[in-house]
Amino acid sequence: MPSPVLPVATLPLTATVCLAQAAEPPAERPPLPFQLLPLVAIAAAAYLLLFRPERERLRRQQSMLAGLKKNDRVVTSSGIYGTVASVDAGADRVVLRVDESANVKLTVTLASVTRILGDGGEAEPKTS
Repeated sequence: MPSPVLPVATLPLTATVCLAQAAEPPAERPPLPFQLLPLVAIAAAAYLLLFRPERERLRRQQSMLAGLKKNDRVVTSSGIYGTVASVDAGADRVVLRVDESANVKLTVTLASVTRILGDGGEAEPKTS
């Protein structure tokens, strides 16, 4: 006489029921402030590493451009060296003399001036 065989469909259900009874109840979630702590840490790190240094650089650039005056030696963002002939902050323009002997002058935007050079052509030391 053949042995009784359980249907295949009931085997996984039986195993699941046995395992479910043996499993422990799920652990409780941590409180909401502890769940938000990683997000707050990421936001603080982004502020300290990205936004704050960029704001400081912008502040230094604006103060440098505000102090730009005639006869300052400057470098533009495109790499042109020149001497400031005139500054028109209202129109956002700076006229640079790039060649003294031929009296060549260029008009550039105020924002394109990236550095003010010292007398020897070296960048002026940064003051903190």
